[in-house]
Amino acid sequence: MSWPQPQATLISPNFIITSPEHPYLSSAVNRYLNLIKNEQYRPQVTPSVNITTSPLLTLSISVDNLFTLLHHGVDESYTLTIPANVSMANLTAQTVWGAMRGLETFSQLVWGKPSIVAVGLYVWDSPLFPHRGLILDTSRNYYGVDDILRTIAAMSGNKMNVFHWHITDSHSFPLVIPSEPDLAAKGSYGPQMQYSPDDIKNIVQFGLAHGVRVLPEIDSPGHTGSWAEAYPEIVTCANMFWWPAQTEWVDRVASEPGGTGHLNPLNPKTYQVLKNVITDVVNLFPEPFYHAGADEIIPGCWKADPTIQSFLSKGGSLSQVLEKFVNNTLPFIVSLNRTVVYWEDVLLDDLVKVESSFLPPEHTILQTWNNGPNNTKRIVKAGYRAIVSSSEFYYLDCGHGGFLGNDGQYDQPDGGKTGNGGSWCGPFKTWQTIYNYDITYGLSEEEAKLVVGGEVALWSEQADPTVVDARLWPRTSAMAEALWSGNRDETGKKRYSEATDRLNEWRYRMVSRGIGAEPIQPLWCIRNPGMCNTLNPFM
Repeated sequence: MSWPQPQATLISPNFIITSPEHPYLSSAVNRYLNLIKNEQYRPQVTPSVNITTSPLLTLSISVDNLFTLLHHGVDESYTLTIPANVSMANLTAQTVWGAMRGLETFSQLVWGKPSIVAVGLYVWDSPLFPHRGLILDTSRNYYGVDDILRTIAAMSGNKMNVFHWHITDSHSFPLVIPSEPDLAAKGSYGPQMQYSPDDIKNIVQFGLAHGVRVLPEIDSPGHTGSWAEAYPEIVTCANMFWWPAQTEWVDRVASEPGGTGHLNPLNPKTYQVLKNVITDVVNLFPEPFYHAGADEIIPGCWKADPTIQSFLSKGGSLSQVLEKFVNNTLPFIVSLNRTVVYWEDVLLDDLVKVESSFLPPEHTILQTWNNGPNNTKRIVKAGYRAIVSSSEFYYLDCGHGGFLGNDGQYDQPDGGKTGNGGSWCGPFKTWQTIYNYDITYGLSEEEAKLVVGGEVALWSEQADPTVVDARLWPRTSAMAEALWSGNRDETGKKRYSEATDRLNEWRYRMVSRGIGAEPIQPLWCIRNPGMCNTLNPFM
């Protein structure tokens, strides 16, 4: 970015945006034109600029390729030129998706009442990582369609491009599957807590209009207790108490309460139902990635099933049970022209995992969530592409305590320690923790090329629509900036200090746009830049 002389000019009352006709770009142009004319955002710290005399009348957009689809790796670069004392600015991009990113940048360069815009400005911009996502779990607690749309809109404002939708889990099955309607009818929290095919179409189209892919996750074979409401015969350990009394942790049947159950890979009917689900999900979601889960296989759950007990008694192993499952599902998903995303467990779990020969790297992406950079290293070293969601840095639900109803660790009359506040992944992940995480840390240059990007995650044991905005924002904005433009300056130094001021101001603009982002500092700090810093390092 080059802005040698801070200047600005008025946005003309007759300001227009000209662009090629395209269903999603035209929608974005109309949306941003309304925002630019009517937002009239008042910065907390007003920029010091010289006002030029020539109002800006036009933003002209040109796109080289109008037909490039919103798929992984799409070109999102753009060039934005806003000359001084000229009535027209220019935005050029290779694709409509890059043009959308440029429109967002332009909108953030407009402020005040009457509206003015920075001029004498040249921006060339593109992301460091092609995959910049957010996971929302809608099984443990339900989120309405409006909550999802608002989240996608906020993602677009932060130049994020993947809404990873963890739709189903053991707790509930809210997705209406046309060929298997009983799954939602019996497995959801109720008729008002389901997502219909029309809802899915609305969300997917809204995502496209905002440059955000909607990536569905149907987790299996674990995390499928809710399937037992419709098909108890294909689910092992269904509706058992998650950690039976007088048993060791290793003998549990689930890692948390809420609808125990795993699909049974030794029951042929499992694949009849699951392939119907996969086929319908692929038809509902045009996204070329399909997230198949495969995390947290709990040995005790499969061992509770007589058919699996018999298989084990004949010398079989639980890893072989999982291999049978993967071998019956991965090729089917690939046959539907999808790349399969799995959680890291499928390859890295200590107890139940498959050999790499079952996971062809050309068709498989693995997503990290444990052991920080170490597991990322293991994945890419094995030749797989990686999506980084390290819980130590990117899990937004952490630090809010546990949710067990009779947890005795909080009975500490002397104020003793309660671990991480009862949260397995505590403490709370501050925006600084998120911003400073280098997702390619410890990797060689070649290994780093296999890291496609990262995703923050909001698991919803203790989140729902009443708190979702504040749990997500502006901490997710910290990851969004780090994955788009990096967390270091031109000299290689971490730039979290200057990011503080930038994130403060952006948080207030998000609030003005209807996103309930939480504050990161008192208003006094924002109005007195630098005065809330420390001059002494904390050890």
